[in-house]
Amino acid sequence: MATLITEKDIMKHPCFNEEAKSKYARVHLPVAPQCNIQCNYCNRKYDCVNESRPGVTSGVLTPQKAVSYLKELSNSIDNISVIGIAGPGDPFANPKETMETLRNIHNELPDKIFCLSSNGLGLEPYIEEIAELGVTHVTLTINAIDPEISAKIYRWVRFERKVYRGIMAAELLLERQLRCIPLLKAKGIVVKINSIIIPGVNDHHIHEVARVCKELGADIMNCIPLIPTADTPFEEVPRPTSVEILRVREFAKEHLPMMAHCARCRADAAGLLGQDLSDSYQILQKVISTSESDLADKPYVAVATNEGHLVNLHLGEAMHLYIYQQTPKGFQYVELRKMPNAGTGDQRWLDLARSIKDCRALLVSSVGENPKSIIDGCGINVIEMTGLIDEGLEGVYNHKPIKTIAKPNEFKCGSGCKGTAMGCA
Repeated sequence: MATLITEKDIMKHPCFNEEAKSKYARVHLPVAPQCNIQCNYCNRKYDCVNESRPGVTSGVLTPQKAVSYLKELSNSIDNISVIGIAGPGDPFANPKETMETLRNIHNELPDKIFCLSSNGLGLEPYIEEIAELGVTHVTLTINAIDPEISAKIYRWVRFERKVYRGIMAAELLLERQLRCIPLLKAKGIVVKINSIIIPGVNDHHIHEVARVCKELGADIMNCIPLIPTADTPFEEVPRPTSVEILRVREFAKEHLPMMAHCARCRADAAGLLGQDLSDSYQILQKVISTSESDLADKPYVAVATNEGHLVNLHLGEAMHLYIYQQTPKGFQYVELRKMPNAGTGDQRWLDLARSIKDCRALLVSSVGENPKSIIDGCGINVIEMTGLIDEGLEGVYNHKPIKTIAKPNEFKCGSGCKGTAMGCA
């Protein structure tokens, strides 16, 4: 039976009601590390505590630990009204973790309201249940309603174990995003549309996004200026000026009310909007540090190596991966696993991720951008390094810096390498 959420409760959401931002706190739970799309502006660095932007967190919680984290936070924050899940990947690229977290917290704290932020690709099958669990607000990031423009923004889209690119990816993503809006509204859920203002790409088009989404029932819009981020295809795209931002928002608000107080929250934000609790990082790390047993289903590390001593193979040229585990007697070799056959494009990397799903990390001397993104997106940390395997294992298992015997760039795949699994030259 759904929890009865009143209009008064909804008005306590600081992200949707500017008057509430100085009175009520929100907490984002970083329980969804995987993503099912790759945006050309996104680089999700989980461990950067000095960056405040979406997709960044200092750690990832399990659904079980999320409740413990909330209870710890409640000792320092006494006015939490909203609990959100916004990544650091996408909630519905991690549906098991997301739904388990919502159920756990709903059972423990039924008076709280929930919000979710998603790209919408995998959302539709869960709309009925999230409404039952008290989700009152959903944010959908829709950057274009023209597939030609979307194709410039997204590198790939992964849906039902298949990777799509270009126009096909854009059309698939858009279709599933737009279908969600009326379905969410039918459940009484407030729908906010986020659009990233990308100069020269979609800045002339966002008013059309607003128009179409309004017709489908969306309630409010947030036009967010691009943050050029290192190691992304859009790192050289200029940040939009204040004049450009104002122009985009003025045209868009002809169709949808505009949210103007967005704090561009991290995936682990906690506290009042724009005034995050300074101790939240320490609390998060404390809770995470007690959860090593949660990695019990990922006891291994895979390594691309020639001889079982050094990390010295590019992923594309490895024929096998060596599998290691940590034991009371030190690091031990477990077995050799054959790489999937080359020549199948992105499917090779999805097959590889499935074959090492019991591994928490993959150590390689270098890797193309596509395999790295795909394997990372499947929840396996891809680490580029050169040097002793034991140094890499020490870093993975014992959270120590990984030393390398050579500059990574000396062995790094060329910038032209797209990791198409056709073999290294």
